[in-house]
Amino acid sequence: MAKTKQERRERVKKGIRKKISGTTGRPRLTVFRSSRHIYAQLIDDLAGVTLTSASSHTEGVSGDNPVAVGKAVGLKLAENAKSEGIDTAVFDRNGYRYHGRIKALADGAREGGLKL
Repeated sequence: MAKTKQERRERVKKGIRKKISGTTGRPRLTVFRSSRHIYAQLIDDLAGVTLTSASSHTEGVSGDNPVAVGKAVGLKLAENAKSEGIDTAVFDRNGYRYHGRIKALADGAREGGLKL
């Protein structure tokens, strides 16, 4: 049994990564959440390359609360993906619960036109 939140997240993350992988046509949308910021990347695992990214540090991303910021990051990532010619992705919640900022980011990416 996992002793800390970080160890539990790492264990869950490994299980998720066994099942999903990103390709050039359908990259993996991975999320990292810190206590203050949220980051998202579209990754081609076959080439080992980050295709595009967005974060709460990105210019033009803001919101009243952390969930609104998460949604704004998702919209910005979808906008970046469209400019790269990417319209579908596989969502990697990276061991986090699909709730709050993580869910808002995924919903924002879908609203922006990304198919998850």
